[in-house]
Amino acid sequence: MRPLTRVVLAGEGGQGVQAVAEILAEAAYNEGKQALYIPNFGLEQRGGVSVAFIQVGDKRIGAPKFPKGDVVVALSGRAVLRTHQYSGPNTIYVYDSSFKLEHDDLPPEARRILSIPALEKAKELHPRVFNIVVMGAVLGFTDIVSYEAAKEALEKQLGYKFQKDPGLRDLNYRALDAGIELAREASKGEEVRYA
Repeated sequence: MRPLTRVVLAGEGGQGVQAVAEILAEAAYNEGKQALYIPNFGLEQRGGVSVAFIQVGDKRIGAPKFPKGDVVVALSGRAVLRTHQYSGPNTIYVYDSSFKLEHDDLPPEARRILSIPALEKAKELHPRVFNIVVMGAVLGFTDIVSYEAAKEALEKQLGYKFQKDPGLRDLNYRALDAGIELAREASKGEEVRYA
């Protein structure tokens, strides 16, 4: 892992962006890493864009927010527009391929622009695990935390639901694995660029 990894997650309110960020930060903390998660609350519940900032590293983290992310993940068309400012020449910019984009929507300065069919994959499994598919994708694009730490934090966060319905555990783990695989496939493929 690099000394400090910065991730921006953005989506519509209700897509589980904040839950993913919280689980990843907890997983990093449990591994003995420095971790900082800052939610961006606003009018998300009324249809706004929800943004989460996560930093994970081996040394003390200074500022809670940061100007550019190493990885930026946008889960809706409005989230793409909202996250331009966090993309820079070292950014891997990832967006969900389920929505249509115009020619100038994607940030031109990103190092790589990749798309993943996270929503489509979640629909195959169960729509409620969309955010866990996204969490898996973040793991696949970064080594921000280990797979084992992610599963442990997921268990801690959702264990009470797993106890009520043991099938949910398997479903969430399959969603995590599916997200990791989506990231690996996207990383092998051609990046998305508009001419």
